[in-house]
Amino acid sequence: MKEVTKEVYLKWYEDMLLWRKFEDKLAALYIQQKVRGFLHLYNGQEAVLAGALHAMDLTKDKMITAYRNHVQPIGMGVDPRNVMAELLGKVTGTSKGMGGSMHIFSKEHRFYGGHGIVGGQIPVGAGLAFADKYFNTGGVTMTYFGDGAARQGSLHEAFNMAMLWKLPVVFIVENNGYAMGTSVERTANHTDIWKLGLGYEMPCGPVDGMNPVKVAEAMHEAIERARRGDGPTFLEMKTYRYRGHSMSDAQLYRSKEEVEEYRKIDPITQVLDVIMDQKYATEEEIEAIDQRVKDLVEECQKFAEESPYPELQQLYDVVYAQEDYPFTPHKL
Repeated sequence: MKEVTKEVYLKWYEDMLLWRKFEDKLAALYIQQKVRGFLHLYNGQEAVLAGALHAMDLTKDKMITAYRNHVQPIGMGVDPRNVMAELLGKVTGTSKGMGGSMHIFSKEHRFYGGHGIVGGQIPVGAGLAFADKYFNTGGVTMTYFGDGAARQGSLHEAFNMAMLWKLPVVFIVENNGYAMGTSVERTANHTDIWKLGLGYEMPCGPVDGMNPVKVAEAMHEAIERARRGDGPTFLEMKTYRYRGHSMSDAQLYRSKEEVEEYRKIDPITQVLDVIMDQKYATEEEIEAIDQRVKDLVEECQKFAEESPYPELQQLYDVVYAQEDYPFTPHKL
């Protein structure tokens, strides 16, 4: 695995802080009704993404996930201004304002969504991996889903075919404990979700999803296995979300004291503690990072709010076009 250096820790801190503050800004915009529909925030789970990106090759690896999907494309290289614009329904967004919160997408940066159907992305991720194997690209697909989606039948179909065909895919369940609002303990007679892989003889195991180093180590091993042609791995990232399932979640299923306990192992705080303990940066340098993040989030908001909404004609420009049916002209 690539060494976890001073530079890596500093990048992790700045990236994770950006993702946290980006989501916080979206929460504020949602309250102002500038973000409509549902809004699912990633606060608390940042180490899962930071560690994975350290292990990935962003020139050829892909990522697909569910609807808690705003910060992953930013990590993959998408301009955060375009992500925020999409959430505000603006034409400068990643899907020209027509996808919204749950459908961020970037083919250029190999981020394939953003899926609103629970578990719908699991077989699609296996399909992306099949394409990589078929065309011998050397790429690996990271397929993410939540603990609630682990109960979907599509998971078993995808696991079976991925093992049968030795597809270059890493399946990752981000177990934040409560799915939509029901604890893992109440949804199945087993709480170690990673053990589902055992039924398919798929390499699998639990990972501390609050520590980016632990995530990077597990992801590196899984990605290298896939890249060698040895097939998939299933990892259970044990993590926690500080906010509700969505902004409309009253969170009656857990106590404030429980949330505060998990804040004691906040992934951003863990990384900052290492930086300060190892003297990787001074307090002034950390303050400079904090200010850069604040300025960038404000720039994203300004860009999104000042961008125009799509024209009505766009509705007709994003549907299937048929060459021998010229009666509806298409611009896109």
